[in-house]
Amino acid sequence: MRVEVAYAGQDDQALLTVSGPTGMTVQEAIDRSGVLTRFPEIDLGLNKVGVYGKLARLDQGLAEGDRVEIYRPLIADPNEQRKKRAAAGKVMRKGAGEDSGA
Repeated sequence: MRVEVAYAGQDDQALLTVSGPTGMTVQEAIDRSGVLTRFPEIDLGLNKVGVYGKLARLDQGLAEGDRVEIYRPLIADPNEQRKKRAAAGKVMRKGAGEDSGA
């Protein structure tokens, strides 16, 4: 059985093809890929993993052709970023409304 293991670091990325037995798990595919040696910053206790964009467990079995993805931790909370953009937009609209009345 063949699967891919994908990881994108800050400065480098890897898409590695792995061969293994039918029923290979996410953890086994990661171990066989060597990605943990190439990217020592990966901590599977912190980094989430998925298969084709859906979160997965390390003990989840894989199917032929699956792509295991190792995700980096977010550096900014997307909800907080949205709130900041929304607040900035309100300030800009309020300022534009005051100028148009002159």
